[in-house]
Amino acid sequence: MRTTAKADYAVRAAIELAAAPDGPVPAERIAEAQHIPVNFLENILLDLRRAGIIESRRGASGGYLLAKPAHEIVVADVVRAVEGPLASVRGISPDALEYEGSATELREVWVALRAAVRSVLEHVTLADIANGTLPRHIAELTREPDAWVRRSR
Repeated sequence: MRTTAKADYAVRAAIELAAAPDGPVPAERIAEAQHIPVNFLENILLDLRRAGIIESRRGASGGYLLAKPAHEIVVADVVRAVEGPLASVRGISPDALEYEGSATELREVWVALRAAVRSVLEHVTLADIANGTLPRHIAELTREPDAWVRRSR
């Protein structure tokens, strides 16, 4: 599995907004704080605004802010806003796939993968990350001995 730069940047930008509840944050400040190319960030912010995750304000004190409280926005919402479905196979939803012969059960593997991704991304809010208070089951997953280790063959 691979998380795109766009999804990573979108989540980081949203977390930056969650951590700055004092009002609109200019795109340039988000870009600088998170080391995101500002032109790329502008496109991401447009996607997030279209999805209703953030709002924009014009003017000298303008910028971007979350459209609702950070504890009501899960990471999955942000990823879907910029990437579409959380897990797809060749752009197709796993539940719409059909395989034959010895690969018949592969569809179930892709559906399980999607469920596993959702079980993490739909249970972590922007507030959880911004406040450093990840849900216990998420923190436990990161402590598994092989959580980030490539398995040898």
